[in-house]
Amino acid sequence: MEVILLERVAKLGQMGEVVRVKDGYARNFLLPRGKALRATKDNREKFEGMKAELEARNLKAKGEAEKTAARIDGRDVVVLRQASDAGQLYGSVSSRDLVGLFEAEGIRVTRGQILLDAPIKTIGQHKIEIAVHPEVEVAVTVTVARNADEAERIKRGEDVTVRREEEDEAAEALAAAEEFFEEKTEAEGEAAETEGEQA
Repeated sequence: MEVILLERVAKLGQMGEVVRVKDGYARNFLLPRGKALRATKDNREKFEGMKAELEARNLKAKGEAEKTAARIDGRDVVVLRQASDAGQLYGSVSSRDLVGLFEAEGIRVTRGQILLDAPIKTIGQHKIEIAVHPEVEVAVTVTVARNADEAERIKRGEDVTVRREEEDEAAEALAAAEEFFEEKTEAEGEAAETEGEQA
């Protein structure tokens, strides 16, 4: 099906272009959301009459989007979730969760604007693109952690997915090494004292 784009659509084209798309994509996404018109003779004439109004509306929306983009570009958003020792979340972080976080700070972003291919299911830092307008995209970092302290450690670049057993084993090995060296220095000290007494 051929359609006339009423706004820029990523990976498809700019406003005013006539493009060929699959029928289902046009019927289920582009036409109902007002992003395109069927490319009929009447609609082409209608578009020419609407073009100036559409461009003015697009400029206004782009200006508002740039203000929103300035507030969120490069931000680091922290999401706290329960997770296993290996860093696998008990659940996930979805675009709905991110919308809620931004709304709590007074920033209006919709789920459709968050370009998240699949929900986040692991602890760590994740880069996410947000298209606040078809022509304005920004990137944010989402830090997923079990608690605030862990979030700070992740931001510093620490690997928090190391198993606790491994940490415990390392601590035990360190304690054993310290104990060994303390015993050795005590034995050397006693040997030196006995040599001093014999001399």
